[in-house]
Amino acid sequence: MLNSAEILSSIPSLGGKDASDNHHSNGQQPHREVVARWRVPMYGKVYEIEFEHGTASGKRVLWIDNQEVFRRDWMFKLVGEDMFKLEDKRCIIRVDPLPGFRYSYSLFVDGKSFEQFTECQAKALKTWETKLGDNCYRIVLGRWTVVGACVVYPLNNYLKIPEKNTLNIYVNGKLIEENGEFVDGGTDTTFIEDNNTFVLSARTSGNKREGIVHRLTVNGTEILDSGTLN
Repeated sequence: MLNSAEILSSIPSLGGKDASDNHHSNGQQPHREVVARWRVPMYGKVYEIEFEHGTASGKRVLWIDNQEVFRRDWMFKLVGEDMFKLEDKRCIIRVDPLPGFRYSYSLFVDGKSFEQFTECQAKALKTWETKLGDNCYRIVLGRWTVVGACVVYPLNNYLKIPEKNTLNIYVNGKLIEENGEFVDGGTDTTFIEDNNTFVLSARTSGNKREGIVHRLTVNGTEILDSGTLN
């Protein structure tokens, strides 16, 4: 296991080379030995993480959304951990040995396993996806915990100090600044993208267990959600 105190100052973050920069002289991209792939939802976006591992040379290459974040071409130790940042979250990819000269690959985000992190995100997010003409839209309603001037994301159940919840709306990863308008029974938040009118409504369900019901319409047509906000 790597000593985190020795490498924290050099944890790679986003902003590496694009895959288009890595062409051979014949114009073709080099062969990529991708052994693991994860799709990580965060702050209204979904990041695709790809990890290359050369089991002969020990080479390790990390790609995020087709951008090379780090590359280690020769490593004598074939197992271990690599750290990097995704937005403001510290992430770890861990390589463990398996019988028969095989390896397992695990991703940890913000101290949680990939499975635990995505489960927390599913509880903290509600997502709609739609395609209008040639444009695709991903609308995310996210819940944050606000403690004074500090924002903690996603919602941390272990916080015991006074707090309040706030909801933000993202469209294709862009924060929407519109404020909700109070209407009978709740609020409506209207925003326009590419001349399409989106309305996110929040209504009291009348059921204490169900709480607030959120619905999204675009140009008057309701979009079914693909996630759950608890």
